[in-house]
Amino acid sequence: MLKLLSYPISVIYYLFFGLTLVVFHPIQWICFNVFGKKIHQKSVYALQFSLMRCANILGTRFSFINPHNIAPNRPLIIVANHQSLHDIYPLTWYMRKRSPKFISKIELGKGIPSVSYNLRHGGAALIDRKNPRQSLPALMKFGEFIEQNNYAAVIFPEGTRSKDGTPKPFQRKGLEILFKKIPSALVVPVSINNSWKMFRYGKFPMGLGNHLTFTVHKPIDLAIFVNKQDLIDTVESTIKNHIKN
Repeated sequence: MLKLLSYPISVIYYLFFGLTLVVFHPIQWICFNVFGKKIHQKSVYALQFSLMRCANILGTRFSFINPHNIAPNRPLIIVANHQSLHDIYPLTWYMRKRSPKFISKIELGKGIPSVSYNLRHGGAALIDRKNPRQSLPALMKFGEFIEQNNYAAVIFPEGTRSKDGTPKPFQRKGLEILFKKIPSALVVPVSINNSWKMFRYGKFPMGLGNHLTFTVHKPIDLAIFVNKQDLIDTVESTIKNHIKN
């Protein structure tokens, strides 16, 4: 019965979701080209907030659990598990005061209203995962950009989304590069739960009534770990121990 009900509701959701992306594309262009990067960033956050309201059509709820006072004058490396595209806009909205910048596959830099424009102009790292000659320099440049501006780099080390919530092993190269290029960073592990349930039936219809939770764990000072592999092990276990299928 719930799946049957999700068909008409999903049509309404996709209508509003697509309309939101289309409307915010020229808004972003105007903000970036007329008013500059800071105003453009505000338009991006307004987009994320609007996408969350679109998800409310599906009965989706969001909880962001952060009991920690994260130092405001340090760059961050936010490390999270990855379950769906619905990880991204809530994380951007809730961490907006830290100017989160994402590492994304290069294919997303074209063809998607609002999303592609923001990835190209908002400070993201667009990488070709099949081409180390492109991806490694892009990650290095991205890390230097984060370090210089005290921004937050967001990385999903699993590499691909988990379709059933079961975490995948971390791919370590990207983290190693960020650790090297953002030496003053705090590493912030985040566990994401239930995002995969938005696609429990596939892309259509959407899952209804999901409660997406984002749990921020205690920040770790990158500098105190001499062995960065130990740090990755610590972060990976912290995140995975709080994932519920």
